[in-house]
Amino acid sequence: MVEGAKVKVRPVGATARVGRLGRPVISTRTGGALEIATGVSEPGFNPIDLLYSSLAACLTLSARIAASRMGLLDHFEGVTVDVSGEKSAEEPYRIIRFDIRIEITGDFDEATRAAIAHSAEDICTVSNTLKGEAEFVLSIAG
Repeated sequence: MVEGAKVKVRPVGATARVGRLGRPVISTRTGGALEIATGVSEPGFNPIDLLYSSLAACLTLSARIAASRMGLLDHFEGVTVDVSGEKSAEEPYRIIRFDIRIEITGDFDEATRAAIAHSAEDICTVSNTLKGEAEFVLSIAG
């Protein structure tokens, strides 16, 4: 962490609910809600889309932060992050590879774009979590 930097805290977390019939609905502590797609060809977000979306969103925000920290924000026009990957064919099912394409627009050379992208990856909480070994604490209620 940068010395003197403040970490802003907001309520975090999500709850998913599904009944005997219908689609799961996810809600956040801040009031967001999203219905989950369950059909293969159904438009919308499924859980894997949300995983990829979380990584893409975090990297876009982190790229802007990186450009700012590097004193380059005045040349930064925007960033687009596309995330996909490969799911394992056998249990335990998991994502075995993330394919990440970062397009940084602005007046930058290739080396500067690479520096912003790598810094974004280092800043991003989601990428750091996915690379790490987060502890899962499971409690069961009836």
